Amino acid sequence: MNERTLNIAHLYPDLLNLYADRGNIVTLVQRLRWRGIEATVHEVTHQDAPRLSAYDLVLLGGGSDREQEIVGEYLLKHKQEFKAAVDSGLPLLAICGGYQLLGAFYQLPNGQKIQGLDILDMYTSAGTGLPRLIGNVAIETEYGIVMGFENHGGRTVHQHRPLGKVLHGHGNDGESGYEGVHHMNIWGTYIHGPLLPKNPQFADAVLATALEYAGHSAVLDPLDDVVEESARRAFLARRMPDVTTSPDAATAQPK
Repeated sequence: MNERTLNIAHLYPDLLNLYADRGNIVTLVQRLRWRGIEATVHEVTHQDAPRLSAYDLVLLGGGSDREQEIVGEYLLKHKQEFKAAVDSGLPLLAICGGYQLLGAFYQLPNGQKIQGLDILDMYTSAGTGLPRLIGNVAIETEYGIVMGFENHGGRTVHQHRPLGKVLHGHGNDGESGYEGVHHMNIWGTYIHGPLLPKNPQFADAVLATALEYAGHSAVLDPLDDVVEESARRAFLARRMPDVTTSPDAATAQPK
């Protein structure tokens, strides 16, 4: 009998659930259950205090500027707890607005700054008059090609390893050629859609990291992802024909 279990925290789903970010939770839970591994999902709303020591994996989703400002105030109350948790290796997946809140601040077009957790050497700004970065996106990562949809006005600059190299789309700032961040057990990205159903290899990498953090074997039995991979190839061929797939994934490194 498989005795591995995971505690997954979904932070502020009542405020940060843009572009069906909840689908990432569904994907994580289902891919565990297909392998006989149980998962408990803790939905932490704005009325709750996160118990970071009780979780093996944390998801922080995306939201509009208004929701980010609200969530930012709640997160700041637990800033030191977050820093201690991620320093200890707590896996954290942050999407779009959640990604921006991992840095020092997110500056709005009007100049106002939303203070972030400051657990990454990173900041985001949305300059006046700059166009939004919108559309399908694909990046080359150590997990293979990761794809989805991006829609953000902020430009993010950080001093860490990126999640991947942009093959199609805009990425962190529309200029650097890189997207997201991967630092320690933290993944941050602008890829919505939701992210994980479209990218099973990446989903399994997140799960393996969480299992290891929880003190379990990180070895995952292979799943039949023929349908998912077929859908990925069809989507790339139709929406991003400039992206060529390769069985060998290269690790993206910052310039």
